[in-house]
Amino acid sequence: MSLFRKKSVGILLAQAEESEKGLKRTLNAGNLVALGIGAIIGAGLFVRTAAAAGEHAGPAVTVSFIVAAIGCAFAGLCYAEFASMIPIAGSAYTYAYATMGELIAWIIGWALILEYALGAATVSISWSEYLNILFNKSIPYEWCHSPFESLKDAAGVMHHGIMNIPALFILLLLSALLIKGTKESASVNMIIVIIKVAIVIVFIAIGWGFINPANHTPYFIPADATPALMPNGSSYSYTDFFRHGWGGVLTGAGIVFFAFIGFDAVSTTAQEAKNPKRDMPIGILGSLVICTILYILFSYVLTGVAPYQDFVKAGKEASVAYAIQTYMTGFGWLAKLVSFAILLGFSSVILVMLMGQSRVFYTMSKDGLLPKIFQDLHPKFRTPYKSNMVLFVFVGLFAAFVPVSVAGDLTSIGTLFAFVLVCLGVMIMRKKEPNLKRGFKTPAVPLVPILGMIVCAAMIVSLPNETLLSAFIWMIIGLFIYFLYSRKHSQLIAGGEILPRASDFEK
Repeated sequence: MSLFRKKSVGILLAQAEESEKGLKRTLNAGNLVALGIGAIIGAGLFVRTAAAAGEHAGPAVTVSFIVAAIGCAFAGLCYAEFASMIPIAGSAYTYAYATMGELIAWIIGWALILEYALGAATVSISWSEYLNILFNKSIPYEWCHSPFESLKDAAGVMHHGIMNIPALFILLLLSALLIKGTKESASVNMIIVIIKVAIVIVFIAIGWGFINPANHTPYFIPADATPALMPNGSSYSYTDFFRHGWGGVLTGAGIVFFAFIGFDAVSTTAQEAKNPKRDMPIGILGSLVICTILYILFSYVLTGVAPYQDFVKAGKEASVAYAIQTYMTGFGWLAKLVSFAILLGFSSVILVMLMGQSRVFYTMSKDGLLPKIFQDLHPKFRTPYKSNMVLFVFVGLFAAFVPVSVAGDLTSIGTLFAFVLVCLGVMIMRKKEPNLKRGFKTPAVPLVPILGMIVCAAMIVSLPNETLLSAFIWMIIGLFIYFLYSRKHSQLIAGGEILPRASDFEK
């Protein structure tokens, strides 16, 4: 049996039509745009903006956002074509199965675990940390950190972590919501998105009046810029090529690029969209456009309110609150609103990541590459509830007992790998299935997909060697599972037909 046997588009479209037995179609274009915004606007808007501006790009971080958005747009256009052409859950995994074969599909499905499951775990740990900040660190250290973390307090007493209970709590709450229903989850996400976007707009509107033109002059950091003061009291120099001018802008683009990650999660819900051929491109590209505009305006105001050097010493999550409290007299309440928006941002990202992972597992299970438990739907809610339960245990164990630093950039490498294969898949499908009906067509093929592959591959190569090694080991583990289980249980025979399961005859 060929390792590169493909799932025909006809089979995929037939599965997409099985709406009565499959996932419930409840999402409209507005829901999909909100899901995209929910995944994209997390802490990235508040944290990475200040980090990129303070350490590399200065006020020209707005240009960094434009560069990063262009890179994301290449991949987003390719995702939009696939989602309108093959409206089925599974995202990049499904697209790879139709274009490059089963082994590549398995590899990308395995890589998506890094993006969605580990991403949700990592963000839940950050959610716990920020909740503790909002409560003035009143949660005991032992119950909001992993056993591998310790801290000596001001009195010299050493505290050792036991379990991260707040991270488990938010994962349990959102997993229960996902089991209850996709529509309900989308509605809650919509409320979160409206609140946090409203807070962002309020900051932009009020902050605009506090912009000091001197903070935007010069717009690009000069090589001889005055060094910034770091938290430990040492100086941060801007003489390095990647800390000023266009070098700094490009490095800043690499930093803020990851603030855009999440729009691809919209494509995992294609089988739950009411009109996927029309609505999926709107959801994917619409969320990208809205978030890009907000990012540019937000970063322009932030770097206008406070000098970029301040963000080297002002901390991470505290950067925006610091700028408001220091330079926007009388608007302390806005700093608290921004803090609340960051917590909401974390929540919506976790929700969409958990939803995306369960849908990828659902499709892989339908194909026989994962056990049947991942495709079992709730008799009333028609959601993959067992998959959500398994995910809660897996993600919860990671969040409760592993420090956030272990994840590193693994989430990003899984995402970028998916982007590369989706861009490649569009070119393959244009050649193999030129007459297939497409609700949306990627413009300037093959230029756009090639540019998307180059940008994303460059991002992968730029990641630390330790991260690349960890991803390689993760892939080796995945290949062992494929050859020991998945290949033998695949629903595809050599001729590309679907093998029936015993469960298909139960009724």
